Amino acid sequence: MTNGVIYCSRCGAPNSALAKFCSNCGTPFTAEVPPPNPTEVTPRVQGPAEVPPVPPPIAPSSTAQTSWAAPQPGVRYAGFWIRFLAFIIDFLILGIIVWPLAAIIAALIGVAGGAVMMPTMGVHLVRGVVGGAFNLCVGWLYESLLESSSKQATVGKMALGLKVTDELGNRISFARATARHFSKILSAMILFIGFFMIGFTERKQGLHDMIAGTLVVRAL
Repeated sequence: MTNGVIYCSRCGAPNSALAKFCSNCGTPFTAEVPPPNPTEVTPRVQGPAEVPPVPPPIAPSSTAQTSWAAPQPGVRYAGFWIRFLAFIIDFLILGIIVWPLAAIIAALIGVAGGAVMMPTMGVHLVRGVVGGAFNLCVGWLYESLLESSSKQATVGKMALGLKVTDELGNRISFARATARHFSKILSAMILFIGFFMIGFTERKQGLHDMIAGTLVVRAL
């Protein structure tokens, strides 16, 4: 298009800019259609980023117990020598009780063996078995009953201001006291090292204390 004149694209004849058809060949003129505008994309409004919820912390169970407990502040643990002295006191007390009774039992066994004409070797064997069982039961009941009582100590420990507790400072049960008593056999079997451990462990525990989960502390 130049100065109101358009030229036919087919024959090249000039025509008015307002003409719809070529005056020479009749070819229709088409209006130029501008290319469509690209679709405008409206950005999507985004809200704040969603943060995944944080799970609440899990509170430690009050019933869970660990095999190791840190030393309790303000607690004085009984060392090797004071516990050895308590053992000597208890040994003497048990001797005063057990030895006369053991002598009476041995005499009764001798009389009964003679009445049934039991050989001397048999009498000695029965005396040994009965005497050993008697000593074992008396020592077990003496220690376990007293240490699980409200006193939490044998007579020797009470005399020196000591008591037996669990690792949280509570009174122990008869079953735990029994386990502690018979665990001493293991402490003695390994050349008494289980007892010597009292002198160099952090909470003055012997092997039998560790097995039973007990402590020997000075009463406040």
